Amino acid sequence: MIYTITTNPAIDYILRFDKFEDGATIRAKEDEKYPGGKGIMASKILYNLGAKSINLGFVGGFIGEYIANSIKDLGLAENFVRIKENSRINVKLKYDKETEINAKGPHISKEEVEKFFASLEGVGKGDIIVISGSLPYSLDDDFYKKVIEKTEASFTIDIADKKLLDYLAYKPLLVKPNEEELGKIFQTDITEDNLVAYAKKLNDLGAQNVIVSLGAKGSIFVDENHAYRAKPIDGKLVNSVGAGDSMVGGFVYGCVNNLSKVDAYKLAVACGSATAFSPDIAKKDMIDEILKKVEVEEIGN
Repeated sequence: MIYTITTNPAIDYILRFDKFEDGATIRAKEDEKYPGGKGIMASKILYNLGAKSINLGFVGGFIGEYIANSIKDLGLAENFVRIKENSRINVKLKYDKETEINAKGPHISKEEVEKFFASLEGVGKGDIIVISGSLPYSLDDDFYKKVIEKTEASFTIDIADKKLLDYLAYKPLLVKPNEEELGKIFQTDITEDNLVAYAKKLNDLGAQNVIVSLGAKGSIFVDENHAYRAKPIDGKLVNSVGAGDSMVGGFVYGCVNNLSKVDAYKLAVACGSATAFSPDIAKKDMIDEILKKVEVEEIGN
């Protein structure tokens, strides 16, 4: 079974404007509400590809129930721990730019954390856990480590800073920094000349597979034997939220369905691009169409 963890889920409230003026009273031309959070995004792409997953994490109050009910309305399974405080609402402003305003999120008590770890009973070897996103302020820094050690499941991890290095000894199935995050992890500037070398460092330190997303320049994939580069896909950026999580979900889907690593990478690229070109997580027909356009070349090892 695939499990996704979203420790600080939200309602993503998207407001679209013809133009935006700071300090003015303006009216959005469109608004949309989606259950948000990196693990939830991965579950949505997995579902659209045809794979089942179970959402784990914390939800609270009327906002949390909206999130949980929205997930179930989409056909997704959830086993969230209900907490006392309200979950958060994140506001995404879309105009000629994108501005995101992310709320702090609720306090999670010790008793609620204990309930979460009790919810992991039955998760173990042979399962895959998708771990992504920063932790709420009230959770210990080693929360994800405790999840990994308790379950002994395979896992992917997508966190944005040097803390990623602390998880490589556990041999994650996949890590997926973007170019900027890779530079922050190793406290250096990433260039075309050193990109593969620093991705390979993550592999050498324990990551089984590494995808580095490069925005408009495409992405690279590295494992212990190979390095590949995918060319960027032409299309109109509609919504960047969830594109990286879609890449993770696509790769995990490929793994559980016994695709070769290069084919799993191609699917990851198609999923990420299709979501970027969609108002929400991409549907399968669009993923399939874009998959036909994915071009990957080996770039050495």
